[in-house]
Amino acid sequence: MKHNQIEILLVEDNPDDVHLALHALEKNHLANRVEVVRDGAAALDFLFARGDYANRDIHNQPKVVLLDLKLPKVDGLEVLRQVRNSPLLSHIPIVVLTSSDEEHDIIESYTLGVNSYIRKPVDFEQFMEAIRQLGYYWLVLNEPPGL
Repeated sequence: MKHNQIEILLVEDNPDDVHLALHALEKNHLANRVEVVRDGAAALDFLFARGDYANRDIHNQPKVVLLDLKLPKVDGLEVLRQVRNSPLLSHIPIVVLTSSDEEHDIIESYTLGVNSYIRKPVDFEQFMEAIRQLGYYWLVLNEPPGL
């Protein structure tokens, strides 16, 4: 692993969900390097190394992006669309983690190339377990391409 590599990019505007996700990752020793952004525009800036992240190495990408759909500035579907249309970024695993169970969002996410679509559990313990399993799978079990 590259030194200082961000392992998870958490794109979430709800402070409570950010807190719960970080707590679950820390509790399960999966939160070594997590970057949190609060809107879709910041997610795109981070991934494309522009704006506030212009000095970031664009080749040092996260192992997984946990992406909410209902975001300010740029919605999650547009973030997904732009990342999947970029030859440099299209290989990054993206997991939609959202409260939306709208059929349109699910279909559009998979059409755009999401790796997984998970509806956030309302129950605290179920949410913690979902984050634990996501982190374990994408950070420990998943074998990324050797780019």
